[in-house]
Amino acid sequence: MAKVITVLGSTNIDKVVSVPRFATSGETLHTPNHQVEAMGGKGLNQGVAAARSGAKTNMITKVGKEFDTSKNMNVENLSTEHVIVSDTEETGQAYITVSAETGDNIIHIYGGANADMTPADVRAHEAAIAESDFLIAQLEIPTESVIEGFKIAREHGVKTILNPAPMPENGGLPAKLLELTDIITPNEHETFLLTGIEVTDEHSMIHNAAYYFERGINTVIITIGSEGSFYMRDNGEEGVVPAFKVKAVDTTAAGDTFIGATATRLHANLDNLAEAMRYGSAASSVTVSHAGAQPSIPTESAVLAVLDANK
Repeated sequence: MAKVITVLGSTNIDKVVSVPRFATSGETLHTPNHQVEAMGGKGLNQGVAAARSGAKTNMITKVGKEFDTSKNMNVENLSTEHVIVSDTEETGQAYITVSAETGDNIIHIYGGANADMTPADVRAHEAAIAESDFLIAQLEIPTESVIEGFKIAREHGVKTILNPAPMPENGGLPAKLLELTDIITPNEHETFLLTGIEVTDEHSMIHNAAYYFERGINTVIITIGSEGSFYMRDNGEEGVVPAFKVKAVDTTAAGDTFIGATATRLHANLDNLAEAMRYGSAASSVTVSHAGAQPSIPTESAVLAVLDANK
């Protein structure tokens, strides 16, 4: 297990509504229930996933003055020492609609304090990154702040994991960010936006991986929903780790759980990539079986029980 993981990223308050199906344009639907607010944000979800799988986890994130850190981030192994408070913005918000039919979701995000994260904020917390085995980041905070974090990681020999979500509207990412990334973890849609190569089969995923190798990234993980996840390293090692088959209730935070949990099992030299991804896949299967983001993220014992049941 990794000794220390630092997550640089977002914190959101999730406002979730379950609907019988997604409405079409101009249509109004009755919803049978309204779920209460819950904590989320890609960054915090990944941090909680890592912490609940037993790794000491530093959370570098920015919230509003109204945010109660002791209450909303009260998770064993999750350090809130590096939570930053914005002077001007409120905590980020996510508005999530979940289909009762399929468990799929549609998410709209208001950045708030997440968008207020600056490179200077990140540099002020260099010590948290320097002590880590892995630094995980996403794109719900400004890209220049992620680049700063990855620069610090590279200075201290810390492996970087980039979850390129949500993708910018123009579909591109700065070359510098890709150069500083050791592991990239897009889903099928995100990698298509980045590479222009549609994911249709293993051959197309290999072509996607080649795009990243040419830009300095040496390990690629592409999540492919219910089919699992594809991986490839620049040494030619590649394969597919199947998903665990479960009834999906809510897919919110499934990808975040996979990334955070996988990182806790990875060796520094990545020689156990497939094994670590299998652990992450088991964790994700628990998440999709329950409603909500943070409330559905499993503990290490719950993940090990899934693995034990599927030997």
